[in-house]
Amino acid sequence: MTGFLAGRPGGIRVDLLVIASLISDGARVLDVGCGDGALLEHLTRTKSVDGRGIELSQAGVNAGVARGLSVIQGDADTDLKDYPDGAFDYAVLSQTLQATRNPKRVLEQLVRIARNAIVTIPNFGHWRVRLSLALGGRMPMTDLLAEPWYATPNIHLCTIRDLTALCRESAIGIEQVRFLDSQGQTMSLRSLRFANLLSEQALFVLRRT
Repeated sequence: MTGFLAGRPGGIRVDLLVIASLISDGARVLDVGCGDGALLEHLTRTKSVDGRGIELSQAGVNAGVARGLSVIQGDADTDLKDYPDGAFDYAVLSQTLQATRNPKRVLEQLVRIARNAIVTIPNFGHWRVRLSLALGGRMPMTDLLAEPWYATPNIHLCTIRDLTALCRESAIGIEQVRFLDSQGQTMSLRSLRFANLLSEQALFVLRRT
């Protein structure tokens, strides 16, 4: 997970609380790119989920294990294929898709191994990003895209409309979309066109069709 995402003081990030609100009690959950395990810990404590985590960084794995979670070191690009079809009720990929080498394949694997895939992305179509490129002529930096272009792990940045189109082309059903501000709060935007301009991140609930 990349960039700065604000949360409650001393607590879990607001955008992770939005994800948690969509997950049912007792569900089987795989958190891909789980970071320090904050979401899994919250789900285990409040919803008694059967949670598993995959994290690329050793520091993240160590932090998750220290929380008492079942977290293994792994790569979304290469390791999701090892899970059987329908192994989970939910697979979560939070602020990680843009850092994968093959986003299309990762999405296909997520909806294969889980009944629902919850995916959040930073929106590269936000008006501040567009304005920065138009006026400054340089790759923009924001709260969600906090590293300079030469140091960022984000290699496949996209807009909300880009991800919507990719799901359509890949026969991946979009069950729900929520548009979020930089703090993770839900925004009341009904038009995809305006959401692509005004929301800084988005949450997709996906399913294999």
